[in-house]
Amino acid sequence: MRRQPRFAAAVLTLTIAALSPVPAVAQATEDATATIHADRPGPVMNRQVFGQFAEHLGHGIYGGIWVGEKSAIPNDHGYRRDVLDALRAIKVPVVRWPGGCFADDYHWRDGVGPRAKRPVKINTNWGGVDEDNAFGTNEYMGLAERLGAEAYISANVGSAPPSETEQWLEYMTSPTGSTLAKERAANGHPAPFPVRYIGLGNELWGCGGNMRADYAADLTNRYAQFAKSGSGKMLKIASGPSDADYAWTETLMRLSGKYIDGLSLHYYTRPRDKEWGDKGAALGFPEHEWATTMAHALQMDEFVTKHSAIMDKYDPGKKTWLVVDEWGTWYDPAPGSNPGFLVQQNSVRDAVVAGLNLNIFAHHADRVKMAAVAQMVNVLQAMLLTDGARMVKTPTYWVFDLYKPWMDATTLPVDLRSPWYHDQEVAVPAVSVSAVRDAAGQVHVALVNLDPHRAIATSLSLAGVQATAVTGRMVTGPAMDSHNSFDQPDAVRPVAFTGAQANGSTLTATLPPMSVVVLDLR
Repeated sequence: MRRQPRFAAAVLTLTIAALSPVPAVAQATEDATATIHADRPGPVMNRQVFGQFAEHLGHGIYGGIWVGEKSAIPNDHGYRRDVLDALRAIKVPVVRWPGGCFADDYHWRDGVGPRAKRPVKINTNWGGVDEDNAFGTNEYMGLAERLGAEAYISANVGSAPPSETEQWLEYMTSPTGSTLAKERAANGHPAPFPVRYIGLGNELWGCGGNMRADYAADLTNRYAQFAKSGSGKMLKIASGPSDADYAWTETLMRLSGKYIDGLSLHYYTRPRDKEWGDKGAALGFPEHEWATTMAHALQMDEFVTKHSAIMDKYDPGKKTWLVVDEWGTWYDPAPGSNPGFLVQQNSVRDAVVAGLNLNIFAHHADRVKMAAVAQMVNVLQAMLLTDGARMVKTPTYWVFDLYKPWMDATTLPVDLRSPWYHDQEVAVPAVSVSAVRDAAGQVHVALVNLDPHRAIATSLSLAGVQATAVTGRMVTGPAMDSHNSFDQPDAVRPVAFTGAQANGSTLTATLPPMSVVVLDLR
C-alpha cells in the first residue's frame, strides 16, 4: 500500500497493441466476435487470484472486520458475523495482512498476549490514529480459519531485523515445545498456525525503505534465509515492482530468483495519473474520467505481460509466481472523511474495472498465480462497506461473486475482435472476454462491455465444445456511478441475463452498456 507513486502510467492516446487483454488485434467493427478454444485448454487459474488484502488502515480492520466480543454488533468472538457470512459466500481463498505500509512498522509482539496488555501505538502511515493492537496474529489467524482462507503474512523488512521474522514464524508455525510455541499455546492455540505465504517486505522501493533494487535484492536474500516455517510448505514472495518498473523486476529476478517463490506487483487504477494527490472523485465524475479509468485498468495487461517476459528469462519453467497483491481503483477520499482512511464509494465503474482485471489475470494464468484486491472492507475498492451495525455489498463484491466458477478452473484461450470505445483522446477496445472449464466440465464465459452508452452484439464461436442452452447473470446499473448505499443497499446487484442464445458451436449475446456478464453453458 503506497503513499507516494514511483511511476505514473501514461494516458493520452492508448493503442490496442499496448492495452488489449487478448492476443488478437481488435478491429473497427460495431459488433464483437470471438472464438473460445475449448479444444486447446490453457493453464489452471489458481483460486488464490481472488485473494483479498486487509491492512490496518482506516476502518478496514476495526469496525470493518473486528468489533470485539463485547460489541452490540452481532459477532463471533469479536468478528462481525455479517462480514464473515458475506466473505464466505464469495469463497475468499487468501487474505494478505497486516499491510501494506503498516507492515513496514509492525512488530508482531505488539499483537500477541492479553489484549488489555498490548501496547497502544500511533499509526503513522494512515491517519495518525491510535493503534491498540487488539487485532494481532491470533485474531488474524482466527479470521483466516473462519473464512477457510490461507494466510499471507507480510513480514517487516523495513524497520525490523530478520530475527524478528524468524521468531514470528516460530511463534506461528512451530510444532515443538519451544518457548515461542508454548507462548502461542498459552495464548489459546496449541496447534501450529498454517502459514502458506510470507511476503518479504512491502514496497521496498517506497514506504518499505526507499531502497535501490540491488540493496532490496540483498535484503530479500537475507530475510529469505531466516524465514522458515516449522510446519508445511511456505512460499516466499519478494517485494516486487510498481507499475512499469521493469528494471526492478530484472534486478530481483537476477539476484534473488533462486531464493524466492514469487514476486509481487502493485498497480492502482486512477482516473487521473499526473499528480498523486489528484486522482479524481469516486462519484459524480464526467465521462472522460470513466474513459481514462478504463484505459488505465487495461494497462494491467501491458504491465503483467512485460514483467512476465522478464521473469521468463530467469525462470522459463514459470515456477516463480507473479503475485499482484495490490490492485484496484484509487480515488480522492470521500468528502468529510479522514484523508488517511482512504474511504471511497464503489460504483458500476469499479465493477467493470474488476471484471477487466479478472479477465486479464485469466489470460495470464500461466504466471499470475495469486492476487489481492485492495482492500477487503471499507478501504479503496472494497468488497464491503460498514457503518456501525450496517453493512453493504459493493458492485465489486458482486463481480467476485459472478466469477466464482473461475477458481481453480482451466482457462480457455480466446481470440477476440472488438469494437472501440472512444472519448476525446482515449480509444480502447470496448469488450473483454475470458472463459474457463470447471472441474465438472462446464464452460463459463465472462464478457465485459466497458462502453457506457452502447449495447454491443457479440458472437462467440465455440471450438471443441457444443452448447444447447445458456444461462447467465450480470452486474450493471443505470448510471456510470450507480452504487449501493446504506439506505439503498441493493441498487446494484446481479440480475438474470436473458440476452444470450446457444446453438451448438455458436453463442450470441447482446451486452448492455457498462456491464459484466457471466454465462454458464450447458
